[in-house]
This record gives sequence, structure tokens and C-alpha cells, in this order.
Amino acid sequence: MDYKESFLTYLQAEKHYSPNTLLSYRNDLDKFTDFLEYSGESLNPDIVTSHDIRAWIVKMIDEGYSTVSVHRKISCLRSFYRYMLMQGNIKRNPLDGVVLPRRQKRLPVFVDEAPLKKLLDDYDFGYDFKGLRNRTIIEMIYTTGIRRAELTGLKCADVDFYENTIKVTGKRNKQRIIPLVVSFTPMLKDYMKKREEQFGTTDGWLFMTDSGKKMYDRYVYSIVNSYLSLVTTIEKKSPHVLRHSFATHMLNHGADLNSIKELLGHESLSATQVYTHSTFEKLKEVYKRAHPRA
Repeated sequence: MDYKESFLTYLQAEKHYSPNTLLSYRNDLDKFTDFLEYSGESLNPDIVTSHDIRAWIVKMIDEGYSTVSVHRKISCLRSFYRYMLMQGNIKRNPLDGVVLPRRQKRLPVFVDEAPLKKLLDDYDFGYDFKGLRNRTIIEMIYTTGIRRAELTGLKCADVDFYENTIKVTGKRNKQRIIPLVVSFTPMLKDYMKKREEQFGTTDGWLFMTDSGKKMYDRYVYSIVNSYLSLVTTIEKKSPHVLRHSFATHMLNHGADLNSIKELLGHESLSATQVYTHSTFEKLKEVYKRAHPRA
């Protein structure tokens, strides 16, 4: 019996995991399988022990994997062996008693408000389809905080100009409604009008490539990365950095954590609380610069 394929089918059919998450789980299980085969064993649930898992953790650390990556891969194994227990394929979870290395706390990377304001207010994106689309993509992520996959999954019908909102389909197909900034609405209307002129339709995917196909993740990354490079020297210049910037700037301007949690589509408040560390670090910087005794 192929336990791995059975598990992945379960995640897709019952848990409604996204294709990207399923691919990540498959890759993690493949790496663990490769490790076991190199050690002369297999993924057979009856054979794997906690010693095998600890040995894999040590190997990953020796190879330079970050603690975040190690935690993510072991989280995949935890899900897999919980499934094995649920199916009655094993009587004991080999992860019981396995202690993970302490996770390093990584603060989210974000762009300061001034550079983003300069980019969105002063830079000339152009008024052709490509220019309007690129600016709308950047503004959409920054003003709503949506994920890259959520942006590429938007359809024209998800935009409600009467309520001034968009309907976003997030992880595990959970939907949420996000309000649009009033100043952003005219730009979105201009883009959708240009999109209609370009491709002759008001239906389908909201964001499209130059050739009229559905916008894809790598294309969005390329757009965001190239424009952020104009205004910031931070190493990471990804769509997720814009999402982090949205949350951090909202918190800096007085938004409460629960509201930001709902807008971001986080399942738990703990995922949102990381932004309080960013604002606290910013506050310490301001204090050191401003206070005469600092």
C-alpha cells in the first residue's frame, strides 16, 4: 500500500489543501523517504522509529537547514503519522518524545511607508494595460494584505464596487470579504476598463498576463520585485513583503490585532502577533534616535 499517496489524497479531498501545500508535503515526505532509503530502511509505518526521526533532524541541521525549515518538515511528518494512527496502520506515533531544536524568531521583513508612498504616488507606471495592471497588483496587495496565490485567484466577479469590497478565497478554500480603500477604487476601475478593451471581456480572472492568460505566481513576484527595487535596498522584495508591510503599517496606525488577523486570513491570533515584535523594534529605534539619554 502506498501510504504517502493515500495521505496526500486525504489532504486534498478531506482537508482541501492547496496545490502548493500538497507539493510542499510531497517534497518533505520524499526527502524523508530518501533519508530512510539511504539508511537502508523505508517509510513503512511499522519500521520507522523516533531514533530515525531524530537522526533526520540532526542530518538537516548539519546540512544547514534553518530551524524554521526543520520545524516545517517535522510538522509534515506529524500530520502523516496522525493520519496513520487514524487509519489504524500504526499503534504508536514515532514522533512521541521527539524534541525539536528551538525555533529562531524571525521578524517579518517590510518596506517603510515613505518608499511605498513614493512608488505609488510619484512613479509613472504608464496608462497602457501593462502599466495599469502592474500598479494595480502592487496597490492591491499593499492595501488589502492578500497573499500572492489569493491575488492570482481573484476573478472579476469577486469585485463589488457597490460595497467597495473584494471576495478573497484563501487557504483551504476559506473565503473572506476585504474592504477596499476608497482612493484605490478609481484605479481598479481604470484597470478593469483597460482589461476589457484589451481582451474584450468583463469575466474571468481579474489579473491576466500580457497574452491574456491567467496571472501566475512567478509573474507576480517578478512585477513586485522589479518595482520595489526602485525604492528600497532590502534583500527580500517579494509580494509577501508587501503583505508584511500592510500588516505592520496598519498596526503602526492603530489597528487592533484581531482586525488585522481577519484581514490577513490567519486562523489564529498567534500568527498575527509577530507584527507586534516588528513595531516594537521600530519603536526602540525611534527611542534611541530621539531620546537625549538613549
